[in-house]
Amino acid sequence: MIKTIAGALCGLALGAAWAQDSLPLVELTAGMHRIEAEVAANDQNRQVGLMNRRVMPPQRGMLFVFGRENIHCMWMRNTYIPLSVAFMDADGVIINIEDMQPQTESNHCAKKPARYALEMNQGWFAQRGIKPGTRLNGIDKAPRPQ
Repeated sequence: MIKTIAGALCGLALGAAWAQDSLPLVELTAGMHRIEAEVAANDQNRQVGLMNRRVMPPQRGMLFVFGRENIHCMWMRNTYIPLSVAFMDADGVIINIEDMQPQTESNHCAKKPARYALEMNQGWFAQRGIKPGTRLNGIDKAPRPQ
C-alpha cells in the first residue's frame, strides 16, 4: 500500500513538473511508437521551449511548429535535459536528427528547410530505430503556428 501511494505521488509530481506551461498536447506516432507532444506554436513558446525543466517522461516531447519552412536551428540555453531533436518537413517526414547537450549554445540546425522540430529525451529516436525518412503521423492535428 505504501509503495502504491508513493508511486502515485511520484507520478503526480512528475506530471506536474512536466505540465508547468499548460501548452496544448498532440498525439503523434512513429510506426508503433506513440508520442505525447506539447506544442510550441507561437514565438514566445518556441523561444522558451523546454528551458528550466528537469524531467521529461519517456513518451513525452515538445513539437515546435514554425510559420514556414526554413533552416531552423535549436540550442540548449537554460535546458537541463539532454535532448535529441528531429527536424521534419511539412508532411512530417524526418529530415535529420541531432543530439543536444544540456546548457550549451551550440546551434543544431535542419539540413534542409523544415516546418517542424520534435524534441525528445536524448537517444529516444535511436533506441527505436527512427531515422531520417521516417514519417510521423498526427502532425496535421497540431495547432497552426501563430
